[in-house]
Amino acid sequence: MARLLKWAVIVCAGLLVLVLIALIVVPRFIDVQKYRPHIEERVASFTGRSFTLGGELKLSLFPWVGVSFSDLHLGNPAGFKEKNFVSIKSFDVRVKLFPLFFKDIEINRFVVDGVRIVLEKRNDGRANWEDIGPRKERPQRKVEEPSEEKAPRDALPVRSLSLDEFSITHGTVIMRDQVKNSRREISDVTVKLENVSLDRSVGFALSALVDGKTVSLEGNVGPFGKKMGETEIPLDVSGHIAKQVKLGVKGSVENIIKAPVYKLTVTIAPFSPKKLCANINIPFPVKTTDPAALESLEAATVVRGTLESIETSAGTMTLDASTIKFSSSVTEFTKPTVALDIEVDAIDLDRYLPPPEKKGTPQKKRSAPPAEKKINYETLRKLVLDGSLRINKLKLKNAHIDNVHIKVTGRKGQFTLEPATMDLYKGNVTAKGAVNVMTDVPETTVNLNAQAIEVNPFLLDVLEKDFLEGAVKAHINVSMSGMTAEKIKRSLNGEGRLDFVDGAIKGIDLAGMVRNAKAAFGLDKTGGTKPRTDFTELNVPFTIADGVVTTKETALKSPFVRITAHGNADLVKEMLDMRVEPKFVGTIKGQGDVVERTGIMVPVLIRGPFSAPRFAPDLEGILTQKLEEVLPEAGDVGGVLQKGVSPKPGDSKTPAGDIKELLRDIMKKK
Repeated sequence: MARLLKWAVIVCAGLLVLVLIALIVVPRFIDVQKYRPHIEERVASFTGRSFTLGGELKLSLFPWVGVSFSDLHLGNPAGFKEKNFVSIKSFDVRVKLFPLFFKDIEINRFVVDGVRIVLEKRNDGRANWEDIGPRKERPQRKVEEPSEEKAPRDALPVRSLSLDEFSITHGTVIMRDQVKNSRREISDVTVKLENVSLDRSVGFALSALVDGKTVSLEGNVGPFGKKMGETEIPLDVSGHIAKQVKLGVKGSVENIIKAPVYKLTVTIAPFSPKKLCANINIPFPVKTTDPAALESLEAATVVRGTLESIETSAGTMTLDASTIKFSSSVTEFTKPTVALDIEVDAIDLDRYLPPPEKKGTPQKKRSAPPAEKKINYETLRKLVLDGSLRINKLKLKNAHIDNVHIKVTGRKGQFTLEPATMDLYKGNVTAKGAVNVMTDVPETTVNLNAQAIEVNPFLLDVLEKDFLEGAVKAHINVSMSGMTAEKIKRSLNGEGRLDFVDGAIKGIDLAGMVRNAKAAFGLDKTGGTKPRTDFTELNVPFTIADGVVTTKETALKSPFVRITAHGNADLVKEMLDMRVEPKFVGTIKGQGDVVERTGIMVPVLIRGPFSAPRFAPDLEGILTQKLEEVLPEAGDVGGVLQKGVSPKPGDSKTPAGDIKELLRDIMKKK
């Protein structure tokens, strides 16, 4: 038995020596260059692309399994501007042989230099990274469900891993799109790894020039552990973009092989978005009214997630002078369920709006509106949304708004605003709404209620107009459809009511019309106080049909004055056509007075564009009225005659004729 074991050991040792001799000697005596044409042919046949190895090809088997080559070129199909898809100046890899038998990977070096990759898309939409490899029709196989007996792999199929040298240098990636006629280049790509091992933290560094600007990423990952699926992998990464933006990511990843779960703290140090775009030669995407807007941004949040969900918490962002807190979650990415909560302390949105056009700028001729592109709402139809937005102080269109709270929910293409509330100008607004995108044309409904809003400061801030005072209560219920402003206005339908109390209409003195028609409409240039008409109640009910607002029963009550109005406002053409009929009555009762009263009526016409409406007395309309309608309530023709307006003997003129001549004279005066 001992003799048998002795010969077995001798035979095994002899075989081992022969293997070692073969591993050392064979590469020295076999010219691998002879196999280069065969290698090129096989690679070209497999990829369907031209393939060449222009430089020297080397092979070693002991003590390292090593392969090195240079001047590699993998070509592009016909029709692409670039000749090569991938080219490599040099490649060198060395791996220890015997440790591989024991699942130990020891890599001496992995060095690649001068990698150049061109990603190109032709005018017909075909890309050069498509259709690599032989085109063979594979028979369809029935998908077999995984056996329950097979245990899931939760650890690496290696016992140890070490890498002495890993580097990729002088890399280049070119992205060319013939459809968009664009070309972007990432050059000088460098990747280096240090201390690569499963039981040590791995240091890495990545840098590149993106359109000539430096982008870098560096940090540490690990240790991974021999059972990667059962251990937590620490992560600490920092990055820089064009020396303007500093990013930080710190946290851990668990169960990375079977079902990764990550928890990361992400920080973005303060930077200027405008300076960043200027530094990387990209035009800033928006123009702002305030040149100092979007000059400072920083953020931080905690990110948790898996391959199927992501969640942010404790999020904070500082944008210029505004502080924003946020949290969010997204699950089921194919049919996303999104929850979003945002709170803003204060923000002036006017700073971020486009600047107004300068006065004197020639207006461009209006051309026919382009044909609407059909929008695919399929993503919105799959979305489940639960969002909340709170803004403590908001400035928009110069209006000052407090305590804004907007809550939006939606599913299956139907989104509901329930409700939106805000405080403004000593009053409050509540709005409810719904948007339906189940059809190709979105449909929207809005219900708005306002209470006790001070009108004058609101109009002064928003429109810079000083023509109305009082507190308003409003109810508006409208529906609309379409995507463009023009179509929305044309489809606008609904009804509403505005009720003003204890206010005044500035710029017109209806009570003074009887005394001086010119002064009543601000036409008198002799000076004095600005004309005004005080009122105790102003009620404006209205309807909207296809973008035209119509009112028939607008009424104003004031001491000595009653006003009714009717007409319309065309939102599409932006034109007014209103007739206001004031009556001067013999009572000081205003608010709450429901008695139909008679008196002197001087109609007022309001016509013209929204931007510059014209107010004028309808003196011609007075002449068409019956004489009794323009006489004082207390008297009649007989009364006038009794007060001394009597015709002389033989005079054919009547008091009515004298009044008509007087009115004609007023109309002729300018």
